[in-house]
Amino acid sequence: MASSAVLNADMRKGLIHKEIYGHFSEHLGRGIYEGIWVGEDSPIPNTKGIRNDVLKALQRINIPVLRWPGGCFADDYHWEDGIGPRETRKRMINKLWGGAVENNHFGTHEFMMLCELLGCDAYINGNVGSGTVREMSEWVEYLTFGGESPMSSMRAANGRTEPWTVKYWGVGNENWGCGGNMRPEYYADLYRQYQTYVRNYGDNKLQRIACGPNGNDYRWMEVLMREASSFMDSITLHYYTILGPDWENKGDATGFNTDEWFTTLGQALHMDELITRHSAIMDQYDPDQRIGLIVDEWGTWYNREPGSMPGYLYQQNSIRDALVAGVTLNIFHRHNNRVRMANIAQMVNVLQALILTEGERMLLTPTYHVFDMFKVHQDAERVEFTCESEAYRHNGRDIPAVSASASVDQEGIIHISLCNLNHADNHDLTIDLRGLDERIGELVVSGTILAATEIDAHNTFEQPDQVVPQPFNAFVLEGSKLSVQLPPMSVAVLEIKQQAAKA
Repeated sequence: MASSAVLNADMRKGLIHKEIYGHFSEHLGRGIYEGIWVGEDSPIPNTKGIRNDVLKALQRINIPVLRWPGGCFADDYHWEDGIGPRETRKRMINKLWGGAVENNHFGTHEFMMLCELLGCDAYINGNVGSGTVREMSEWVEYLTFGGESPMSSMRAANGRTEPWTVKYWGVGNENWGCGGNMRPEYYADLYRQYQTYVRNYGDNKLQRIACGPNGNDYRWMEVLMREASSFMDSITLHYYTILGPDWENKGDATGFNTDEWFTTLGQALHMDELITRHSAIMDQYDPDQRIGLIVDEWGTWYNREPGSMPGYLYQQNSIRDALVAGVTLNIFHRHNNRVRMANIAQMVNVLQALILTEGERMLLTPTYHVFDMFKVHQDAERVEFTCESEAYRHNGRDIPAVSASASVDQEGIIHISLCNLNHADNHDLTIDLRGLDERIGELVVSGTILAATEIDAHNTFEQPDQVVPQPFNAFVLEGSKLSVQLPPMSVAVLEIKQQAAKA
């Protein structure tokens, strides 16, 4: 198979917001407890209760923003249950996710400490479904107010005198479903009320985020933009890549066949249509594109792993998931004018996780490696990259064989991310490099690739390095033509530098 592409290095298309590489961690299964929080007395090495191996891995990929405490859990969560001495915090049953005991040992202070250790911004989802306006308002005050008040005094009594910086605030989550089963008209009015009391204190300027639609619910987007767009900074979109015909039979994370491979990647590509159509609605009410679209839940969702706890949403992660991640991130890049943030679901041990743990053991998934490879796009400028991809055909259906995007960083280095979706065939891609300043010097190209020989290749605790990045050099540069041969089911990142000629 062969395709051609044109890169116009001098045609800049705006910032690829680093927040597109955001993450999400919910009180769900082993996502928080064991995955992130082990407690200060744990034999697992930790920093103030945060496990060190996970922390180090997350620091490496430059996480820009972390969303918490949910998800559906957010509209069941009452923040005052998670502050104060841990031994006196309320214990509860997590009715949403598996009936586990929630001891509230990981609460506001622990989350903000995690964000500080990661060097990332905090994105907190407030409770609209079962909470109150006062509860949300006081949580914002507890976190961000530096003056004298009952909330700032309570924060100081719990060990934190100075207020935190909180940049993002979600007013409810999935209020069309687990967050209250609301109609869009009703939620729009509630949103207008609640956001009024999500106040800015001192230098802290919150971005207020409205609960947007589920997948292709274009009416929800229409109503929210019509009734509340002047009161929001961003609005969310949720979309999961589901293999099976319905939510009760979502397919398996491993052991699948080539038809299921093809279907999954086709479902992932649907993200482009969703963003395009939702953006068109937003443009009617926000032609200046002031309001950001935040895809704060995305990723693959399969049946739980055999033997794992019901409701914990634990699943393996294969080279197929790496392709879903690469394809989706490329789509976000191409929609950088609207998509200001995205949060993969979820960070550790849940759904399309970057990291899996089992007691004291930890492994990095193929999805983690894509985030590591693609981090070069964070806060880089998108450059025009047009790819005329041949079709990848399977059982009478077809999708584009190649997904791609490109950016240039502050040092002038160009990065091209490429995905070959075909499970069986190499793909030859010829890239015409245009708009480069030839006076700077000759081009130097290098690359990294993530690939596998089995469609469900994945890392295990016994063999954690089955799918890991490798140096990539299957390309030839002749003048301004770069010919690349992508192996089947692979994700690659090329780096193009202009090296000054020697005097």
